[in-house]
Amino acid sequence: MARVALVTGGTRGIGEAICVALSDAGYRVAANYGGNDEAARAFTDRTGISAFRFDVSDYAAVVAGIAEVEQALGPVEVLVNNAGITRDGTMHKMSPEQWQAVIDTNLGSCFNCSRAVIEGMRDRGFGRIVNIGSINGQAGQYGQVNYAAAKSGIHGFTKALAQEGAAKGITVNAVAPGYVDTDMVRAVPPQVLEKIIGRIPVGRLGKPEDIARTVLFLVDDAADFITGATVSVNGGQHMY
Repeated sequence: MARVALVTGGTRGIGEAICVALSDAGYRVAANYGGNDEAARAFTDRTGISAFRFDVSDYAAVVAGIAEVEQALGPVEVLVNNAGITRDGTMHKMSPEQWQAVIDTNLGSCFNCSRAVIEGMRDRGFGRIVNIGSINGQAGQYGQVNYAAAKSGIHGFTKALAQEGAAKGITVNAVAPGYVDTDMVRAVPPQVLEKIIGRIPVGRLGKPEDIARTVLFLVDDAADFITGATVSVNGGQHMY
């Protein structure tokens, strides 16, 4: 029977590309989303992949949401922690609310979702968890102390959980995208975007499919000797 995969923040951008790649590879896929019902409906119409609404920053909501996913599709064997937001601002202007929202959504969600599935993975002796980090969690970024801290935390979270899961057939890895051609990046002013592309050795933004292909490799049954790794997919912009 096909393995069940859950992708958080799965109805747009990188998350959508990951969902489509997994579905095309034969996985039974559930896409989580936070609140944009219109975008979720359009996603399901385009892809045929079911979307499930729950707040990944709220542990109780995650437990209830994943129970709904598992009732519909079966036990979650592959988890991709992709959900993320930005609330940019320099430290001297950043509000506590801007800080906490990003930490809770980007980093807290990795705990919430992984905690909700890890016992089942241990019992079954198989699991694949992939956490989506960021080049800005590796190199830092002006005006993003909250985002950089959360994404950097994901890399440490990945290494620690990988050690805990290894003996139970569970691999835990991270993918650190560089600048990818999504709505979030396209919202950057054109003159700034031009400078960003100028710093990428391959000379272009990444594509969501570049990230999806990497995730697909890491979650394969045959990738069982790769765990605790962070794969940088950034066109050579930051070699870490």
